[in-house]
Amino acid sequence: MGSEPSLVAEPVQVVTVDVQATKDLLHSGPYRYLDVRTEEEFKNGHVENALNIPYMFNTPEGRVKNPKFLELVLSVCRKEDHIVVGCQSGVRSVYATTDLLKADFKHVFNMGGGYIDWVKKGFAVKKQVGEADAAEL
Repeated sequence: MGSEPSLVAEPVQVVTVDVQATKDLLHSGPYRYLDVRTEEEFKNGHVENALNIPYMFNTPEGRVKNPKFLELVLSVCRKEDHIVVGCQSGVRSVYATTDLLKADFKHVFNMGGGYIDWVKKGFAVKKQVGEADAAEL
């Protein structure tokens, strides 16, 4: 047996920060917030100035991974950008952060607790009010 390349990928180290640390990063540095929730979730409320690139889509069969996720992120972010990835509760964002780190993004954090914790802390959110929503107000 020679020195064959390993088929096991090296594990990446996902660094998770809480919502307070995320807020501090977004307000004090060059960090961008990447919201990986579905468009529907995003429209119901999101962190101000967030980029929305869904990591998964809802289908009749359940959620499926967005096959163009990395391609879409690369169309708006550089691998050197400082990014905090968030979702609804902090699960999808771990997977998305892992994918970004494996794709050689250098400065990516996962926001633990997700949008749910962000709202619980009373931090500012932005909501998109459409024509259908305005009728309910």
